[in-house]
Parts: sequence; structure tokens; C-alpha cells
Amino acid sequence: MSRRQIERIVTPPAPHYVGDGFRVHHFIPGALGLSMQRMDPFIMMDYNAPFYFPPSKQPRGVGVHPHRGFETVTLAYQGKVAHHDSSGGGGVIGEGDVQWMTAASGVLHKEYHEEQFSAEGGMFQMVQLWVNLPAADKMSPPKYQALEKKQFGRYILDDQGSVVEVVAGAYKEAKGAASTFTPIHLLNVTLADKASAEFEFPAHYTTAVVVLEGNILINESKDAPANHFVLMDHSGESFGIQAQGPAKVLVLSGEPIGEPIAAHGPFVMNTREELIQAFRDFENGEFGYLA
Repeated sequence: MSRRQIERIVTPPAPHYVGDGFRVHHFIPGALGLSMQRMDPFIMMDYNAPFYFPPSKQPRGVGVHPHRGFETVTLAYQGKVAHHDSSGGGGVIGEGDVQWMTAASGVLHKEYHEEQFSAEGGMFQMVQLWVNLPAADKMSPPKYQALEKKQFGRYILDDQGSVVEVVAGAYKEAKGAASTFTPIHLLNVTLADKASAEFEFPAHYTTAVVVLEGNILINESKDAPANHFVLMDHSGESFGIQAQGPAKVLVLSGEPIGEPIAAHGPFVMNTREELIQAFRDFENGEFGYLA
């Protein structure tokens, strides 16, 4: 089996705020070499690296806004987020949990720091990922998956606390909890010092590693520090990581959809005409109502 090599290691771009509750490094699209087309099916990724938010009487976050044509996936590592959408989905996710919202034909939603977390303040760390939908599913009904950490398949790597938690897809015999439209693997990996893990995905899958904490070594040769994004190429199926001290990473791999991408703001469709229709439908109130 051939080894998959590193295509590039991306330094975190300067952070900016989304609303007033998410201080993010915006990797996809826009960072060097990370276009929507190259990263298909992953069409957007923001990373809120660990950041302290002081107490606030008014919960910080992002107000009501629309989406159509894709899914939003929010992975919580520190802090708590409350979500509500116009299709009736909603809830609170905390450390280790994931919210997986399928916008599809169109929803309005909002995301805020959970009320108690806002009042007390604390460290906040999240990843938000947009996963594209195939043309055949872009106008399917919206849905919402509230996924708790205890639902994820777990593969124990050693007796030092190293573990792979499977949000979506699979790792060896461990299975993910999320339902997906196309083959997607999302793995939260915790490694003790010097611990290692091997990963194998089809060579044509788009594959990357986000270093959440610590430093890792890729294929025993390339060092990737915290908050960096490692894009793997298509030269092989397998690669390995080793922790240089305690580390946590997010591994993502998915089969490219390979369809045209027409994106503008909160809508991701296949053609310009579909984008225009999305704006018309939003303006006509067809995405529902959310206060």
C-alpha cells in the first residue's frame, strides 16, 4: 500500500470574528491552496482556536441567517453553543459534542454561546465545517442531528489515554454516529506523548488533519504545530501521525462530489441561476421564520 504524502502545511490565517462569539482562523476557502474545488466535499472551515471569552450578560454569537445547498457541522471542544433553526432543530452542544445541520432546501438558523457559559465566561474552542451536498440532494428537506460524545464509536490506541473517536464514517471497527449523504470520515484523535496512529482512506478522497493541540509528526518526517492545517495529497492511501507531547487532532476525509460549485454568501448551489433562485426564495420568506 502506497503512502499518502503532505501537499502543504498551512499556517493559521490571522483570526477574525464571525458575529461577536466566534474568533476564527478561516482556512477553507481562501487559505493558500484550499479552494472549494480542491477541498471538495469540504467547502468551508473555520477554526476557533482556544480563546477566553469573559462573562457577558448578553450571549455572544451569530444572529438569524439563511443557508441552502449544504450541511453545517459544528464540533465543540471547549465551551457550549446553543443552536436554533427554522425547521425545528436546536439544542445545546458542549465539550466533545457535535451539531450536524442539513440546510439542504433552506433554513434560517442562529448560534450563540449557551446562556450559563456566557454568564460565567471561559475557554472556547470550536471547528465549523461546511459539507457540500450533491445536486440530487440540495433541495431535500432540512434536518438536524444533535450528536453527543457518548454516541461516537471509540477505538482505543493504547493504555495511556490515546483514542480515536468517530464522529462520522469509520476507523477500523469503530463506527460514527452521523448520517451523511456522501462518504465522510470525521475523527477526533487524542494522543499521549509519543503515541501514534495510522490512517487509511481511498487515494482520491480529500484528506486533511487539523492540529487542535500540541505538535505532531506526519509520516515520521514533517512537523505540524498546533493550529496548523495539514493537507494530504492523492499519492497514496495511508499515512501516520505521531504526537510530540500530548496532542489532539481532527482528521477529515471525504469522497469528492465532483460537481460544479456556485457559491455566494450563505448559499452553495451548482449554477448561478440556482443561486439567484435561492436569494429570491429567501426574500420571499420560503425558508420559514425564526425570531
